[in-house]
Amino acid sequence: MAKRTSASDRGFEFLRMNARPPKPRTSGITEIRGPYYTPMGPHYLQDVLDTMGTYVDSLKFAGGSFTLMPRQSLKELIDLCHDHDVLVSTGGFIEYVLTQGPPAVDRYIQECAAVGFDIIEVSSGFITIPNDDWLRLVERVQKAGLKAKPEVGIQFGAGGATAAAELEAEGTRDPSWAVAQAKRFLEGGAYMVMIESEGITENVKAWRTDVPAKIIDTLGLERVMFEAADPAVFAWYIKNYGPDVNLFVDHSQIVQLECLRSGIWGTKSLWGRVHTYRE
Repeated sequence: MAKRTSASDRGFEFLRMNARPPKPRTSGITEIRGPYYTPMGPHYLQDVLDTMGTYVDSLKFAGGSFTLMPRQSLKELIDLCHDHDVLVSTGGFIEYVLTQGPPAVDRYIQECAAVGFDIIEVSSGFITIPNDDWLRLVERVQKAGLKAKPEVGIQFGAGGATAAAELEAEGTRDPSWAVAQAKRFLEGGAYMVMIESEGITENVKAWRTDVPAKIIDTLGLERVMFEAADPAVFAWYIKNYGPDVNLFVDHSQIVQLECLRSGIWGTKSLWGRVHTYRE
């Protein structure tokens, strides 16, 4: 088992930086993408977590990548995360399972629990599902002892690196609908809501900054997480909502993001301007 570390174990401890609460955190949560754009084996993940694990709260698989792996290799990755107090999420995949009927969904949830997942992301970017059915899925996941994390967005067809022109042709939903939906999921027991970036800051001609503003104004910062897998995007969130905003980034970006959260480095518009005040 790897030695667990904390922010107090860092080198150059005499240098001041923004205080980060210990894990498990309720704000300033960072979720990193696991294997998808690149494979990730235990040695690679061990390096990431040995050096930056203090700042990683959860690891999210993507595109159902975990279903391609040998079961033992998957369990090894999940166990490694748990050794570093990192939760593990399925990422968006249940929408694929839903096309195979309720028995497949029940077995999927059971298998997620069996291999050690902590979070099941309840997404529907490529399908249409009634909200009541979505809430039933949240309840089913919670009853299995896992955390349900619905994904909400304004762009239909989001995910899978769909071309911007194709998404533009699909159109977007009213942000008020997304806010109301997210609120209903949280009231229904969801652990947190993931906000899909497509249609907001990804594959758009101009960022829809009004959307996160409406979401945060209604729901606050602690119960929502924003997808921000681009340095300019997560820098914007830190600049506008501070270091306690919950963000999902690629694992290759964890160092850059934490430099911004801690206030030790940044772009011209952020350098020296990100601060916290904690006793």
